[in-house]
Amino acid sequence: MRKHRFDVYALIAGGLFTALAVLYLVASLNDREVNSRFVLPLVCIVLGGGGLAGALVAASRRGRGGARDDDHTLD
Repeated sequence: MRKHRFDVYALIAGGLFTALAVLYLVASLNDREVNSRFVLPLVCIVLGGGGLAGALVAASRRGRGGARDDDHTLD
C-alpha cells in the first residue's frame, strides 16, 4: 500500500461530523433535542480552524513560513 500525507483538515472535518452524528443519535435515543442554534456556528468555527491548521501544516512542509520574492526579480 502506498503511503500518503497526513491531512489535518480531513481529520478535523471527519471528527467534527462524527461527533455531530453521535450527538444527534444520543439526543434522539434519550428523547432530547439538540439546540441547532449553536450547531451551524460551531461547525463554521471548527472547519475554519481546521482549514487554518491545514494551511499552516502545508506551509511548514514546504519549508517556508511566508511569501518570498527571491524568484521574481526585475533586472
